[in-house]
Amino acid sequence: MRRSISPSSLILLGVGVFLLVFTQLLTWYVEPRAKRTPTDVNSTTVFTGPGSYFDTGSVSTVEGQTITITRRVLGDVAAGERSGNAIWDVSTQIDSPKTLALGDPRKSLQWTTERWVTDRRTNLPVRCCEEKPAFEGEAYLKFPFDVEKRAYSWWDSTLGATVPLEFQEVIRADGRENYRFAGSVEATQTGTRLVPGVLVGSSKPGQVLAEEWYSNARIELTVDRRTGRITNALIAPKKTLRAPGSPKDAVTLLASEGLEFTADTRREQAELASADSSRLKLLGETAPVVGGLVGGLLAVAGAVLLIRGSRRAEHSTE
Repeated sequence: MRRSISPSSLILLGVGVFLLVFTQLLTWYVEPRAKRTPTDVNSTTVFTGPGSYFDTGSVSTVEGQTITITRRVLGDVAAGERSGNAIWDVSTQIDSPKTLALGDPRKSLQWTTERWVTDRRTNLPVRCCEEKPAFEGEAYLKFPFDVEKRAYSWWDSTLGATVPLEFQEVIRADGRENYRFAGSVEATQTGTRLVPGVLVGSSKPGQVLAEEWYSNARIELTVDRRTGRITNALIAPKKTLRAPGSPKDAVTLLASEGLEFTADTRREQAELASADSSRLKLLGETAPVVGGLVGGLLAVAGAVLLIRGSRRAEHSTE
């Protein structure tokens, strides 16, 4: 009997079937597991813009200054691996030109440290691992993967509560889709502070427990749709002091009509978003589509050659 079945047909069929199975594996197993908040993050974002602040030296509010907010995020990799969560230690400092030049966060206008713990898949808060503070919401330093055109509850650490951010528009940049969200915070009392009564215009002698008030007239976040990374942020915070029970601000501690990511921060965040988005697109779209198409063609070609070879083998035995 003359052999008519070519080994190449079996190879084509085998490679085709392998690609079909492999692309399904990428779609249903690998790509969803790639959508995980990283544990090894190490980043710095900087806001800057014009504003005013309370100068303790002159005991007055200084106008027309450059305000800088620097936020450093460092992932606790060991704790993250043990718990399976994303654990980020966050340091935020607010500086005037004078305190920024000192290079010491302890001498800033304000310096806070936090420990954020979130579910790596959903981005929701997790109560474990020395989390501080106990926060709520679904968007914080980043948004969940595959951002939707809807309102998100964004955690505002200064307010100590969530703020609804409404979807505004789609912004396309470098082949990527960014979604812009916006919201605001009405003037809200956030705490109290013991200060000389004369500072807030109180008629009471000595120290009084002044009320701390906070508002944010403009919160705008631009978010990469696929990764949830914030590529630009603009805020307009205002922190004041009021005499106990007074409806009016007496002292402005900090105010700005617009603090925005610096050009370097925007560029860095866009590059990181582009790299992460390209990787997810490759795993979730490009590789499955191309691999499925090539695999299908190879499988069909191998099957046709195999059938033809079998028929020739049958004819040769007659």
